[in-house]
Order: sequence, then structure tokens, then C-alpha cells
Amino acid sequence: MEVILKEDVPKLGNRGEVVKVAEGYGRNFLLPKKLAIEATAANKTVIEQMKAASVRRSAKEKTEAEALAKQFDGLEVKFLRKSGEADQLFGSVTAGDIADALRRRVSTSIAGRSSCTNRSRPSASSLSPSSCTGT
Repeated sequence: MEVILKEDVPKLGNRGEVVKVAEGYGRNFLLPKKLAIEATAANKTVIEQMKAASVRRSAKEKTEAEALAKQFDGLEVKFLRKSGEADQLFGSVTAGDIADALRRRVSTSIAGRSSCTNRSRPSASSLSPSSCTGT
């Protein structure tokens, strides 16, 4: 019996593949659990269309990601954080800090292309700039 896998099945195949299995395995396990569908001509056509649509979607997402990456080309964001004598940071730069700095960068670059430095209040200990560069 030939079936088209709807999900990855260990030791059998990956999603979208047409595989040959024993009648009982297909009827009693794969089909009832909706892990596969029968490999009829109509189902093969549907699967091919779904694969083509997936390829088109992946290509579109890739071009969008490349366009987004170009926006970050050469972008530098600096953060001032407390550090010890050996330039060891006491705090950390979180994803939220980076997102906030990028939002400010976008809003200030639209308004007049100003600096993207995040300035925190200085304290008694020394301050050392830590920069994050996105490409």
C-alpha cells in the first residue's frame, strides 16, 4: 500500500513523502491516527500543489528577511552599563533593551538622524560602554 505522510514518522519518512507500507500498518495505524493519507492520483496532485506553495512562501519570506537585514546593515547601538575593574559587566543587555534602543533609533532617524546611544544614569562605580552591532 502506498501512502502520503502528513507528519514525520520515525523510521518511515518525512512529511509529504510517498512511502510504501504494509496493508495492515497503513489501515490500522497510519490512516486512523491521521499520520498519512492514501496515495491516490488526486491526493498526489494536492500534495504537489502544497509543496509548490511552500516553496513560494519560503522564497517570499527569504526576500523579506534579506530586506530587513539590509536595514540593520552598519547599525550600531551602544549601551552604558556598570562594570568592574576587569571590564566585567554587573548587569546585562537584554533583548528588551535592544528592542527599545532600536525603536528609539527608528523614531529619531525619521525625525533627524540623531545618535542611538542609550545613556543610563552614572553611579559611583565606573561606567563602560558596551555596544551591540546588528548586521
